[in-house]
Amino acid sequence: MNYILFDGEVRNALLPFTYTRPVADIRIGILTIREKWEKRLGLTTTTLTEEYLSEKYPMVEMEQNVMLNASYLPTDELVEQVKSLKENQAIFLEDDVVAFFATNTQEVTDFNKYEQLTYDGKLIQVKNTWDIFSKNSEAIQQDFDYLTAGRKSAEIPKTVHCFNKENIFVEEGAQLSIASLNATDGPIYIGKETLVMENCAIRGPFALCEKAILKMGAKIYKGTTIGPKCTVGGEVSNTVFFAHSNKSHEGYLGNAVLGEWCNIGADTNNSNLKNNYAEVKLWSYENKRFAKTGLQFCGLMMGDHSKCGINTMFNTGTVIGVSANIFGAGFPRNFVPSFSWGGGAGYSTYRMNKVSEVAKVVMKRKGIDYDVQEEKILSHIFDISAEYRNF
Repeated sequence: MNYILFDGEVRNALLPFTYTRPVADIRIGILTIREKWEKRLGLTTTTLTEEYLSEKYPMVEMEQNVMLNASYLPTDELVEQVKSLKENQAIFLEDDVVAFFATNTQEVTDFNKYEQLTYDGKLIQVKNTWDIFSKNSEAIQQDFDYLTAGRKSAEIPKTVHCFNKENIFVEEGAQLSIASLNATDGPIYIGKETLVMENCAIRGPFALCEKAILKMGAKIYKGTTIGPKCTVGGEVSNTVFFAHSNKSHEGYLGNAVLGEWCNIGADTNNSNLKNNYAEVKLWSYENKRFAKTGLQFCGLMMGDHSKCGINTMFNTGTVIGVSANIFGAGFPRNFVPSFSWGGGAGYSTYRMNKVSEVAKVVMKRKGIDYDVQEEKILSHIFDISAEYRNF
């Protein structure tokens, strides 16, 4: 069977992260949503997404296809139901379609003509940016259970102080010597070829993904995922780093999400709780205004390729777009549009030629080329995000 992950109605609610990727390539837990589906299906998937992303994330359509709503995280039970789908059948969770059978001759999908099957279990859905961190602990547990089932952890050095050791899994090639791993409240996953430097203190649920680095003395609280090839230090709580991003120095990040190729300057801090303990509002790309989150704790949302200088102070509920460069004294705005250059003293447009210069150097440091395809995507985002840059 051919499986296609589609963005669905949540895409705009997940901006700025879906500017540069389909919904399926959001990381939550240990794996991306795509990786979760592919491992359980035992097959590769393709993607139905925005046209400007389709060259990098193509769709392969065959005579018979199963369309998967990428905002839902799979379970073994759901995957079994998906595998048994037949023509003119769809799986629903309440009023939302989770998966449906489609042929390449269908021009319009009319679910009124489908046999509507129900999924009775519980599913994690990522439909808002803050779901990525607020549901991350649960997603880590799901991934941990799946990835470690029937497997034995690599040996943990005796110099590492472990609490609830049976809830800790270390992959081959990971390096850790002197650290505190507390898995009392949730699992701790240390991925392949990672490095945990001396005196790190970690509380689960926590995931350190392949080839990521924790700097000396890092303090990591529950609900945190550090994606592949990220380097992280300082104090971090309930934060998701997608991949290739750095927060190498002291400073606090909490209830936050960072995309790829981000860099956080030394002693940068974000507030995750308002002084009056009121509900946090976040910039909504859907409504083009600040909208309620229902959360008391919410920190920073930073899109791909964005960076900030030393001692940057982010207010509660700050949204940073793609390829923003923030520096200087004072608090930046609670919403910084994509391709902004500046800070509390004001902004100008971060021009594409400069964006490309920096991206080329940054990506090369991680062994990845900044190619024509990546430049085309960023150029398109530069154009479609121009309405927000009224400097």
